[in-house]
Amino acid sequence: MKALQFIAVCALLVSATASFSHEKSSHHGQAAAAPQQQAWGIAGEAAKATRTITLRMTDDMRFTPSHFNVQRGETVRLRVQNQGQVLHEVVLGTQASLEQHAAMMREHPGMEHAEAHMAHVKPGRKDDLLWNFNRAGSFDFACLVAGHFEAGMRGSFTVTP
Repeated sequence: MKALQFIAVCALLVSATASFSHEKSSHHGQAAAAPQQQAWGIAGEAAKATRTITLRMTDDMRFTPSHFNVQRGETVRLRVQNQGQVLHEVVLGTQASLEQHAAMMREHPGMEHAEAHMAHVKPGRKDDLLWNFNRAGSFDFACLVAGHFEAGMRGSFTVTP
């Protein structure tokens, strides 16, 4: 019985690890997950990007710019540049979703995760996040690496109708 419980726990851990991988991989042999609508938009396609906005991240726990504007329906390439010496990330969301995710990261600091609305960037590197801003409103973004959100590494964006 204990062996079955152990196997079940291992299966859950493998499943959780697979769903929260920092690495962007193609998961050979598996179909890509369909984009999921979020309150702040949906994953975009590179061919439909109308412009690029560069978000720079530094070890002073700030984003530059800390705010940007887009039009509803616009697909934008967010070029995320890490100009620091430590890992940083950008996660799009609402204040509530970011606070909830930050709390989860504090509980599980080594947790790996990958979703279309986030980019994890190693020091001195850059990555592109493609997003279709199809919902109007005011939203947020942040770095949820343990301690960075709490240090003020956050920003906002406005999607106008």
